[in-house]
Amino acid sequence: MQQRKKVIFVADSLDNAHKFQVILSKLDVDVAAGSSLQFKNLLKHTPDYDLVIYELMGETLKNLAQIEQDVVDDGGTPMLLIVDQASLSGFRPPLQVHSDFVVSGASMEECSLRVRQLLWPGNESSSSDFISVDGMTINLATYQVTVGGTPIDFTYLEYALLAFLVTHPGRTYSRDALLRRVWGFDYYGGSRTVDVHVRRVRAKLGPELSQCLETVRGVGYLWSA
Repeated sequence: MQQRKKVIFVADSLDNAHKFQVILSKLDVDVAAGSSLQFKNLLKHTPDYDLVIYELMGETLKNLAQIEQDVVDDGGTPMLLIVDQASLSGFRPPLQVHSDFVVSGASMEECSLRVRQLLWPGNESSSSDFISVDGMTINLATYQVTVGGTPIDFTYLEYALLAFLVTHPGRTYSRDALLRRVWGFDYYGGSRTVDVHVRRVRAKLGPELSQCLETVRGVGYLWSA
C-alpha cells in the first residue's frame, strides 16, 4: 500500500496550476500550493514534505540555483521541474537533489508518471528504458548518458537529438525533420542549429562512437547501428 505523501506545488501560470491540481487530486497526497513569491513560506509552513513541484518561467528559471539551494538547506527533498520548451537549450537539472523535469504542455499521463516515480520510487526503470551501443548506455527514463561508465554532460537538446537518432537507427533524417521531431514545430532558429548540436554531440561522444552519427551529404544525419 502506498504511503500518503506531502507535496509543495509552485506555479505562476493558471494552465499548469489547473493541470497539476487535477493530477495531484488523483494521487494519495496532501498539497500545499502557491506562487513563486510564496515559495519560502511554503517551505517554512509545510513540514516533512516529500516532493517539490516547481514551474520554471522567466525569472524563476534564472533563479533555479537559489531555488535548489533553498530545497537543499531544507533537507534536500526531490524536485520535479516544469520547463517551457523555449528554455530547454540552456536548462541544467539540479545536481544537489534528486530531480526530474517535464516540458510545459506535457500530457497529464506523463506528468503523473513522473510525480509517482519521485514519490514512490522502486520501479522507475525497466530494461526497455536502457539502450546500449558499443560502451554507451542511454537511460531513457532519467535522460542520462554514460560512455564506458562515465557520465556525459549533455544539454537537454543534445541528449534529445542523440536519443532520437539512436532510437531510430539506420534512418536518415533531414535537418528540417530533426527540428520538427527534436526541437518542436515552434522553433524558428534555422536548420543550421542542428549542425552545431551534432558537432557538440560528436565531440562529447569521442572519436569511436562519433563515427556512428553519420552525415548523409545533401540530406541530413543518421545513426548507423
